[in-house]
Amino acid sequence: MRRRFFVDRFENERAIMVGEAAHHLGRVLRAQPGQLYELSDGNSVRLGRIDVVEREAVQFSLLEEIPSYSLPLDLTLLLSVVKFDAFEWALEKATELGVARVVPVAAARSEKGLLAAAAKRADRWEKILMESAQQCRRVSVPQLDKLTKPESAFAAASGLRVLLSEAPEAPPLRDVLADAPDCVVTLAVGPEGGWIEAEFAAARGQGFREVSLGKLILRAETAVVAALAAVNFALVR
Repeated sequence: MRRRFFVDRFENERAIMVGEAAHHLGRVLRAQPGQLYELSDGNSVRLGRIDVVEREAVQFSLLEEIPSYSLPLDLTLLLSVVKFDAFEWALEKATELGVARVVPVAAARSEKGLLAAAAKRADRWEKILMESAQQCRRVSVPQLDKLTKPESAFAAASGLRVLLSEAPEAPPLRDVLADAPDCVVTLAVGPEGGWIEAEFAAARGQGFREVSLGKLILRAETAVVAALAAVNFALVR
């Protein structure tokens, strides 16, 4: 199976890869003229033949379009900042499970040191999203928003809005998905220790429904995978 890479655009039946991706392809993989790779501009996938390998760029001629699959869901993940190894693992798995947009959330119980360092991790997070999208052969890379306060993240949400809760009265996620009105979903996952009451109130005020993943307490990154897998199972036809 050919490897897939992202480029900025297709233009005049050509594409140019620059930056770190070009360095990896040219220096690490030792790409040569004539080799074929799959290229995506975020909208479609084309077969690309290498014409020129330069120090900081790889030039391609575009050949036929390759049939590609896009998840028939518009999934947004509001992900509270947790320890970076767990947060970054969640980014990778969320990409594999079809998330279109990730909003890092500065929840009340997120560690203050992590929030202060989050802006410096943005480039690394973008890279994780891109590499994960290439690995699972997506057409586009998920959008990464800037660190956002919960109230603003909840206010910008659309579609079916669900917020994971440990409250005993919260209905199972499967029950809420059973009557989902559309394929636009916003999922909010809290930090270790959960949302505080003010955050629950802000979410309810924006139409979020509290849901449960069961009786066991899950880590934030585990909850991301479990919830997104459930959404895919229920809504992808």
